[in-house]
Amino acid sequence: MRPHVYTDAAAYRRLAPWDRYLTRVHAALMTFPDAVLSHESAAAVLGLPVFGEPRDIHLFSDRRARSKRFGDVLIHTSLSSRPIWEVGGVVVTSPLATVADLGRVLPPAFGLSVADAALRAFGVEARDIRGLVDGQQWRRGILTLRWLLDRVRPESESVGETVSRVVIEWCGFEPPELQLVVRSEGYEDRVDFAWPRRGVLAESDGYGKYLLDADGMFSALRREKAREDRLRRSCRAFARWDWEDTMRVAPLAARLSAAGVVRRHPRNETMLATLRTNPRSLRSVEKPPFA
Repeated sequence: MRPHVYTDAAAYRRLAPWDRYLTRVHAALMTFPDAVLSHESAAAVLGLPVFGEPRDIHLFSDRRARSKRFGDVLIHTSLSSRPIWEVGGVVVTSPLATVADLGRVLPPAFGLSVADAALRAFGVEARDIRGLVDGQQWRRGILTLRWLLDRVRPESESVGETVSRVVIEWCGFEPPELQLVVRSEGYEDRVDFAWPRRGVLAESDGYGKYLLDADGMFSALRREKAREDRLRRSCRAFARWDWEDTMRVAPLAARLSAAGVVRRHPRNETMLATLRTNPRSLRSVEKPPFA
């Protein structure tokens, strides 16, 4: 992994990309034990979304006047403007600072996913991110960050939901209500997206709830089937898609159009193009990026 730092090669290759990255981060910490992790490295330790396998490990040091690279380790300067946390003995930039840093450099939908997750997990608020950024001199990526701060919503409960939400916007559809509670047949079911005036409900399918043993998976699938049947009986149209549908855009848009959701604006092809690649990662994120 690094000079005098080893791991089992076969086991390492079997890891998901984001877990390989976290292994690389911990290996780097054995070489730089006093480091403060930032950007994707801090996100990985904090449990925030990491997309694919990031190229670089990011550290902060105020001892250097200029940033410097050692292989895949990038050492940044000017840590003084960022609050830090300690997580299990590892020092990282705080969730607030990590959102601000990644919001500048990630593709917009992915940066928004990190921000939404930080709101859910740590209670970070958009106004606090604005306050931190206003005190920084670094202006790179400020327009992307401002775009993000206007849209951050803790109601989105997964990366898939956040990215779906911005794809819906970029495709020109009218905005949905999030996490609407549908009461029917003696149950209360929350649905990811709803257009009540249109009688349309929609779900962005996640895989985490099915990562169970065979018996548990069967029970989960049975409960989900009964839930979906109730939702379908309580609305005029029901749409469902998964991560690949979202990233390909066209399948998600086709499902919403078929359900009767109205387009209010032309497609924003410039923003949709930002979904095609993440130059900060080694691999594509065509599969779900965060379990």
